Amino acid sequence: MDLFDLKNKVAVITGSSRGIGRKIALRFAEKGAIVVVTSRNIASCKIVEKEILEAGGKANCFECNISNKKNCEDLINFCVEKYNKLDTLVCNAASNPYYGNLSDIPDELFQKIMNNNVTSNLWLCKRAIPELKKNNRSSIIIVSSIAGLQGVKNLGAYSISKTADIGLIRSLAVELGRFNITVNGLCPGIIKTEFARALWENPELLKQVESQAPLGRIGTTDEVAGAAILLASKAGSFITGQVITMDGGVTIAGRG
Repeated sequence: MDLFDLKNKVAVITGSSRGIGRKIALRFAEKGAIVVVTSRNIASCKIVEKEILEAGGKANCFECNISNKKNCEDLINFCVEKYNKLDTLVCNAASNPYYGNLSDIPDELFQKIMNNNVTSNLWLCKRAIPELKKNNRSSIIIVSSIAGLQGVKNLGAYSISKTADIGLIRSLAVELGRFNITVNGLCPGIIKTEFARALWENPELLKQVESQAPLGRIGTTDEVAGAAILLASKAGSFITGQVITMDGGVTIAGRG
């Protein structure tokens, strides 16, 4: 028995047209999952869908702006209407439209960050839970960040939202355990994505970040996807209410 097999499991992965979400979608499909690729950029979603189909996997795509409650509900409705079930929900999409001190953040930007990074996850979970309860085992995976484990200069609002996601993970895990629904989180550090390109293309900044990590490097999207596969598969069936931190050891190393 392959403990990491996802054959015929149906997974909805938000923000899966690029970066971490895209790689989770590709790797889930390789493991046999039927993947719903979704983001607000449907053209990019179709590229990922095509990549999965050409590799012999199963996928479909759906346009969804997570800032809109109806969009979130329609996404889950689409999945259920298309495949008649949902096994895994991966809440990956998030945004950060503000860089600076919390004391200066406009109310509307703070609300936008909390809405996109926390409230949208709750909307998705609320609509998904009745479907997840129908299975013998289901899973919810919420992508948080090491920013949710620390205070972060100039990213305070983002940090608050990601800390709130960890609270959401723990509370949902307590509520849903009796239905054999596991709820867990991923807390990546700096990962080599387009989102972080300004950092890893700057030799001085990259050297500074890598010097703080015991492993001496930043992470890859595959390394996040691998942890997601664990949490969605039988191998992770006794893990719930937890967050897996993948940061090369940054959060445990302290400052030299």
